[in-house]
Amino acid sequence: MLEYAKIILPKVSFSKQLFRKELTKCLHWIEPDEVQELHDWCYENFKDKYPDVLADVFACIAA
Repeated sequence: MLEYAKIILPKVSFSKQLFRKELTKCLHWIEPDEVQELHDWCYENFKDKYPDVLADVFACIAA
């Protein structure tokens, strides 16, 4: 599912709301041991565009 997330997230990155929704869904689908890899990949690719979304979504997972 991690590879699916890497395909889908760039395709929905035109919309902040859609990006947040899909990122949240992806985090529920991937294996727990893949969360850090998705986190790192998202920050590499989207930290300039959606830093607030990344912080919010990954904070919810960490809590």
